[in-house]
Amino acid sequence: MTAVRDGDLAKLGLLFERHHGALFDFLTWMTGNRSAAEDLVQDIFVRILKYRATYRDGGSFETWMYRIARNARADYFRTRQALEPLGVEALSRPEPGPNPMRRLEADREQARLKRALYELREDKRELIVLTRFRGMSHQQIAELLGVDAGAIKVRIHRALKELRDIFLTLSDGNPSCDVKRSIRTLQII
Repeated sequence: MTAVRDGDLAKLGLLFERHHGALFDFLTWMTGNRSAAEDLVQDIFVRILKYRATYRDGGSFETWMYRIARNARADYFRTRQALEPLGVEALSRPEPGPNPMRRLEADREQARLKRALYELREDKRELIVLTRFRGMSHQQIAELLGVDAGAIKVRIHRALKELRDIFLTLSDGNPSCDVKRSIRTLQII
């Protein structure tokens, strides 16, 4: 990035190749819409070029880039109506599995998790996406949001707890076993 900042604009292509996939995944998770994420990735790299003079040598490029991404996402939805998020199946990536029953159960659990993630407030979802899916450290997220790393750790803990609570209350659409009802039924028989 320092080369881009100093005028070597050909290096922006290298930055794009390295980071566009991660940005696309982040924005897909945050918006729930692939076409919006594609538009935003393009906008972010235009902004990186436009604001290249603001990049500091001592800072993390990834943190600086995600700050631009957060601002671009906010601007995008400020000027457009909120998009209807895609279904969880549109965000899934097919993975081969040896056992069809295990794969089916894993797919159901993954769909419930994605639904639970979209029920979280956006700021909490963002923390989970940055830590779990983007692998950013608490310190990097703290720099990105301009708060203490300890506060980020607490926020992430609370967001994960809320995600777990939502996940446990969601139904995957399949009848579940009610132990109390089953015991009564067995006693009658």
